[in-house]
Amino acid sequence: MGATYMNVHHSDYPSNRKPMHLSLAMLDGPVFWAILAVALLLFGGSKIPELARGLGKAKREFKKASEEVESEVRNAVEEDERRKVRLKQIEDEERAAVRARIEAEEKAKRAQEGKQN
Repeated sequence: MGATYMNVHHSDYPSNRKPMHLSLAMLDGPVFWAILAVALLLFGGSKIPELARGLGKAKREFKKASEEVESEVRNAVEEDERRKVRLKQIEDEERAAVRARIEAEEKAKRAQEGKQN
C-alpha cells in the first residue's frame, strides 16, 4: 500500500485536482487511528490536551517567526529597489551636469572662435 503512494506522479492527476503530499497521504484512515492510539498509550488521556496546546503554541510561534522573516526580506528588497532608483537619479543628474558643462564649453569655444574670425 505504501508503494502506491510513492509512485504517484503529478501527471496522474487531472489538471483541476492537486496531488496530496506524501505525508498527508500516509495519514489516512487506519494509520491516523493507529498514531492516535499510540499517542494515548504513551502520554495518557490527560497529557493529550497539554500536548495539543503545546503544538498549537509552537505552530503560532513558527508562523509569527516566518512572517517576521518574510517581512524582513520584503523590506530588504524594497530598500534595495529604493537604493537602485536613487542611484539612477544620481547618475542621471551627473550626466545632465556633465552634458551641460560640455555644451557650455562648446558654446564658449564657438564664441571664442567667432571673435577670432
